[in-house]
Amino acid sequence: MYSLKISPEKLARMIDHTNLKAFATKKDISKLCEEALKYNFAAVCVNSEHISFCREILKKSEVDIAAVVGFPLGASTPKTKETETLEAISYGANEIDMVMDIGSFRESNYFAVGKDISRVVQAADGVIVKVILETGFLTDEQIVKASQISKSSGAHYVKTSTGFGPMGAFIDHIALMRQAVGKDLSIKAAGGIKTARTAVRLINASADRLGASAGVAIINQLKKIIEEGGWFYSSEDNPEDIYSWGAADPKKQPKDVYDFYIQKKEEFKRR
Repeated sequence: MYSLKISPEKLARMIDHTNLKAFATKKDISKLCEEALKYNFAAVCVNSEHISFCREILKKSEVDIAAVVGFPLGASTPKTKETETLEAISYGANEIDMVMDIGSFRESNYFAVGKDISRVVQAADGVIVKVILETGFLTDEQIVKASQISKSSGAHYVKTSTGFGPMGAFIDHIALMRQAVGKDLSIKAAGGIKTARTAVRLINASADRLGASAGVAIINQLKKIIEEGGWFYSSEDNPEDIYSWGAADPKKQPKDVYDFYIQKKEEFKRR
């Protein structure tokens, strides 16, 4: 059985209510902010063009504004990410979710990856920085390494996914990230979190924050389950939904990474 029981109110304070769609309008962002106020979510997570608009709606609340940087590919130059960070903070962002330089990382150019993160951390000047690893492009060993680089570069969080990559958030990745950063950094799980069961599962695996566009549905599901006297049981989980290999996709992942996850799946089945 899941060891953690959490109230809807506490869960809401662990959710970054998110809308990063390219076609999001002011009406959509206004709805996002109003929902964040109603449910008292930890933050809204938006593209930079919406920060000032969000600030006006949220200025008298405790809901923070998280802005994405180098999103969603991580392939911007360090200078571009630095500039994005400075601009986002000047508009009112008080958290930065930056995408790691995934290409350089896969080339083992760890110095460039660390420098990229450090420049954003320095530009943020104390504002929380979350590093998005895009775990679906990485093997387990690489996830650990990327988490360690994020830690040594001054980040405050490591985060699983953009929500636009090949995989979302899975408990085995959360466990690896926790192994790598210990208690020194927080972990944000993001990507594909649509139900209260998934949210509780990831928090139980040691995620500190969740990024989700389905925050309202998640909280309402949890309220209903608690009102009906029920809870979640791990025995009811489908391994394909829990472990990262369930989302392996040869059309979306580098071949070496896809092969790694298929091998991981076979090893699991042989247990």
